[in-house]
Amino acid sequence: MMNMFNLATKNTALHRKISIVLLSRRNGADRKFSTSKSAAIFDRFKSKPSNPKDFGKYSIVKPGNVSPQLIVPDHILKPPYAETAKPPYPPKEIEIHDEDSISSIYSACKLAKRVLHWIGTKLEVGMTTDEIDKLVHNKILANNAYPSPLNYLGFPKSVCTSINNVACHGIPDDRPLEDGDIINIDITVYFDGHHGDCSETFLIGNVDEKGRELVAIARKCLDEAIAGCANYETFSNIGNIIENIAKMNGYDVVPAFAGHGIGKYFHGPPDILHCRNNCSGTMKTGMIFTIEPIITPGSREVEIQEDGWTAIMVDNARTAQFEETILVCPTRATILTSLE
Repeated sequence: MMNMFNLATKNTALHRKISIVLLSRRNGADRKFSTSKSAAIFDRFKSKPSNPKDFGKYSIVKPGNVSPQLIVPDHILKPPYAETAKPPYPPKEIEIHDEDSISSIYSACKLAKRVLHWIGTKLEVGMTTDEIDKLVHNKILANNAYPSPLNYLGFPKSVCTSINNVACHGIPDDRPLEDGDIINIDITVYFDGHHGDCSETFLIGNVDEKGRELVAIARKCLDEAIAGCANYETFSNIGNIIENIAKMNGYDVVPAFAGHGIGKYFHGPPDILHCRNNCSGTMKTGMIFTIEPIITPGSREVEIQEDGWTAIMVDNARTAQFEETILVCPTRATILTSLE
């Protein structure tokens, strides 16, 4: 699950205008950022992309009906926000994790990836995202873990499901999957007092060539960014690698959402920008954070729906995203969410 990020205040060195409607949930404090767009976007939905650029063949996602929040039994260890919807403040400084902390986060990450891989085998045309949510919810509970998104700052579901033109934080509802959809499923679990976070974009049925290429480039952007991580590498290198690869292949990066530190807290420092930047800061052995770029063939602008979460591309272009949680090591990064 991504961290909403205010580039205007956190990264003035970018020297570019990024028009977004963004309700920041950073550190539990709501901040609304200025924009030239309207947040009320329900009348923008059309059956096909309306902009001149051809983004391929797919359906534009419309908001559906959201079912009640699922129940977590008492015996499951819950994060501090499970009842209050208010997470505690994360550490102010980037944490250097010790062996015990790394081991616990690794266990949570492994579980999250196993659940993600499992749900990927269950996807089919006609399944609703609400059904995906119920399957994921029950699978996580069966492994004595808590679905981290549930009631995090009021998020109503146990997983994020973002289809086609939904960039991220899609709320599961009664929309059935259609032939040709691409869907990002973002799973985070709270296990043994620590969070583990990962996501993948899946192909549903017969996805057109442009959709398949978009998904492949998104995976490449993430893989190359991870390969560039090691002790004393700069955080800015991550975004520079991602945007360079995206642009070289005719795509762009959605900059409004960042990777994040993770541990006993769901979101904490560092903020990992996925676009070109010259932000200060270097990686150090023992740091753990997510990298999760959103790649699009169209505009980089997003609009947040009235639910305060769902991010829609303003031009209705598709997006693809993959996410891993990594541990910085002396000469490379270890992917904690890998099943290998």
